[in-house]
Amino acid sequence: MKEDYYDVLGVSKSASESEIKKAYRKKAIQYHPDKNPGNSAAEESFKKAAEAYEVLGNKEKRAKYDQFGHSAFDGSGGGGGFGGGMNMDDIFSQFGDIFGSGFSGGGFGGFGGGGQRRSKGSNLRIKVSLELKEIVLGVEKKIKVKRKIKAEGVTYKNCSSCDGSGQVTRITNTILGRMQSASTCPNCSGSGQSVSSKPLNSDSNGLIISEQTVLVKIPAGVEDGMQLKVTGKGNDSAGNGIPGDLIVLIKENEHPTLKREGDNLHYDLYISISDAVLGISKEVETVTGSVRIKLESGIQSGKILRLRGKGLTSINSYSAGDLLVHINVWTPKILNKEQKSFFEKMIENENFTPSPEKGEKSFFEKVKDMFS
Repeated sequence: MKEDYYDVLGVSKSASESEIKKAYRKKAIQYHPDKNPGNSAAEESFKKAAEAYEVLGNKEKRAKYDQFGHSAFDGSGGGGGFGGGMNMDDIFSQFGDIFGSGFSGGGFGGFGGGGQRRSKGSNLRIKVSLELKEIVLGVEKKIKVKRKIKAEGVTYKNCSSCDGSGQVTRITNTILGRMQSASTCPNCSGSGQSVSSKPLNSDSNGLIISEQTVLVKIPAGVEDGMQLKVTGKGNDSAGNGIPGDLIVLIKENEHPTLKREGDNLHYDLYISISDAVLGISKEVETVTGSVRIKLESGIQSGKILRLRGKGLTSINSYSAGDLLVHINVWTPKILNKEQKSFFEKMIENENFTPSPEKGEKSFFEKVKDMFS
């Protein structure tokens, strides 16, 4: 029995459009092939998530699914699900822009629509590593890409099998009468054209490999595992087809002191017992520079200070996350005779006896607040 699409994405049946999109994005990043090389189970989960989103992400298809379930699309030919017919490149082409709509040219990739379908060149996929500062500010990267382009001097003619239509029609006699069906032309792969003459250094489609520099504009706030689509920068198609796309996978390099959690950043600040008792001003590292903060006397280890707006700008909005500074009071492991004597005298001193205030939150409450 086919798995429920809502269960595949891990959302309720009352989930909003944005919640469904967010859930699909999370699943796609989790099971992305580049994160799970050679893992067939992850690839299958990736395809299931895409199939579920293809239905639940469309209002009309979702309404049909809510009413009739999977049977709404059985044998419909144009309904939901991929039915095993779409490969990974198809999924990337159709849904790649969910991670970075500014790179898609608007809307989902070229499937559907009336008239003759123009063939499309294959997509190229590259991985780009970014430092945290580049992610915070956004960056433009010039990337060298080896892509197939039409060779100079190549010429094409209409395919003799489909007469330039890109499709072949078959008529079959059945008990219901003569049935006509159309399919992609096997000789020209749907381009409608074949090579009439080509240079010696080109392949059978008249294409050669050329190294080109592509400018990729990466917006602020991208996350590790996101993929962005640069339209038309993949391999050329033979004949009058359109080029494929360049799929850019984001890899976030780990920062030595700042840890990312969504749009927020975390920083561990270590201070001495003397600093905690007397209070002190300390410099705290941010992505774009240092800021000075004041720690009041008597500050406790485990306290979290929130520097608002010092995190990352969300890719989907103009709001910025926060920088959470975690206070850690460092206890010395080795003391000289004088220092040891001082602390021995303080054992019974009431000022050194733990006495948390009623309003003081426990460690678990602080963790709960941090993730809420």
